[in-house]
Amino acid sequence: PLIVFVGLAVLFFFRLKAGDPSAIPSALIGQPAPQTALAGIPGLTREGKPVPGLNMTELKGQVTVLNVWASWCAPCREEAPALNRMATDKRYRLVGLNYKDDPANAVAFLERYGNPFFAVGADAAGRSGIEWGVYGVPETFVIGHDGKIAYKLVGPITATNVPRLGEAIEKALRAKAEDDEVELAAEPG
Repeated sequence: PLIVFVGLAVLFFFRLKAGDPSAIPSALIGQPAPQTALAGIPGLTREGKPVPGLNMTELKGQVTVLNVWASWCAPCREEAPALNRMATDKRYRLVGLNYKDDPANAVAFLERYGNPFFAVGADAAGRSGIEWGVYGVPETFVIGHDGKIAYKLVGPITATNVPRLGEAIEKALRAKAEDDEVELAAEPG
């Protein structure tokens, strides 16, 4: 029994250290994004204006990056600077899904760490998180202009995985540009 236990312990140790935990596969890749429509967070403003709620139907036709976050999430604090840098790129929309959070705490979090989001939906009950297949927070999704999920990052955005996330965003932007060119070529005149 001791040899079996040691063997299993060694196997588990090496399997836990193998691979990238942020690369957990998602059955939603290539599937239409859930048509989430959530109210905004009361009292949340950006540049003096109320931040709208999240309505994925309104974002169709654009490349969208959806970040699932919460004020009680320690890794969300770590990724806040990366999200604020991402928000400066106007080629896509950066939106947030506030997961199982107290509205006052969510507002305080974004006031402290910066609000990179064009729109934020409050998912107080966690129902939308279930529709998105969220394992935990933070998670980030890239949604193509066609409304399909192109990429999912589990865990915080870090220096290690930001190249993969950036690559997925660029790929989605290229697909949009190619489709726009085809559409323009097809127009008479």
